[in-house]
Amino acid sequence: MTTLPDELVAKPLGSDMEQRFNRFIRAETALHPRYRYRDMLRRAGLRPTHQRMTLAHILFGEGNRHVTAEMLYEEAVKANMPLSLATVYNTLKQFTEAGLLGQISVGGGGAKSFFDTNLSEHHHFFVQDEEALLDIPAAEAMIDKLPEAPDGFEIVRVAVVVRLRRKQS
Repeated sequence: MTTLPDELVAKPLGSDMEQRFNRFIRAETALHPRYRYRDMLRRAGLRPTHQRMTLAHILFGEGNRHVTAEMLYEEAVKANMPLSLATVYNTLKQFTEAGLLGQISVGGGGAKSFFDTNLSEHHHFFVQDEEALLDIPAAEAMIDKLPEAPDGFEIVRVAVVVRLRRKQS
């Protein structure tokens, strides 16, 4: 049986060097926290751009929270991420439409909105003087009876926002 010289033997598609390079690239991208959100964005039907991955890291990296566009913009600026407030608004709108965030309007006519990373059914306290939104523990918010929906409509969701202000001492 004749053996061919090494130069003439076809290397498998994933040669040793290519495999090591691919492992290195996967390890490097896995180390950066914002890459954790790439698959989440893809599953939601969004292209995982640098800005979306970084904003997703800021939004979802600390557990459940409530943010306004302005709050998220300030956090992005502190993280040295150059973007505009319009980009933050557009990204929050896209994340909400994709089902990644909930939107709670607390101002008249929806003028002030918070975005909620907690998508479970729950209600909120809004502290007016402090512009803060807090979750109401599920066991404390019981709604005994809902009104009948008008003909041709069905109730999709009930979202209660209880407005608070600090007591005057």
